[in-house]
Amino acid sequence: MNKRSSVSNSIKTTNPASRSAGELVSTSMSINQRVFAGIVAVVVLASLATAFYLYSQLNQLKTDPQKAVQAESKDLIARVGRLIVLPEGEEPTIATVTDTELLKSQPFFVNAKKGDKVLIYTNARKAILYNPLDNKIVEVAPVNLGAPQAQPTESKPTQPTQGQSKP
Repeated sequence: MNKRSSVSNSIKTTNPASRSAGELVSTSMSINQRVFAGIVAVVVLASLATAFYLYSQLNQLKTDPQKAVQAESKDLIARVGRLIVLPEGEEPTIATVTDTELLKSQPFFVNAKKGDKVLIYTNARKAILYNPLDNKIVEVAPVNLGAPQAQPTESKPTQPTQGQSKP
């Protein structure tokens, strides 16, 4: 055997033009498989990271459930505070509008929408209706939280006093 032919048989060519069609297909499929495996790996890692984050958030809520409510309240007060001067030294009572039909009879809630927030400052006697989606103050009104005044009624004696006769 010739030295040159034995060397050429042991060397593989890297020229794609010299490869057969079957070899080219198998090479491209292996590249596609690698890309697919890479995409699957990224998706799996992203899913694991998301699951870990949500699990840690759940544990925080279990330890201190009021923390999330307080954070949401602070955020709401800050957003409303950028639109209007709020009373100082007082934390508002916050309510959410859930059924506008029940509230339409009250003038304060005429323009209210489902999801609107009501901030009630009892000491300052002020109520603020805020639309978080539009980031707008819808209404501001004074609040009357005092006890309802008793209506004067006619008093009728139940027993006659001395000197009076029974009718």
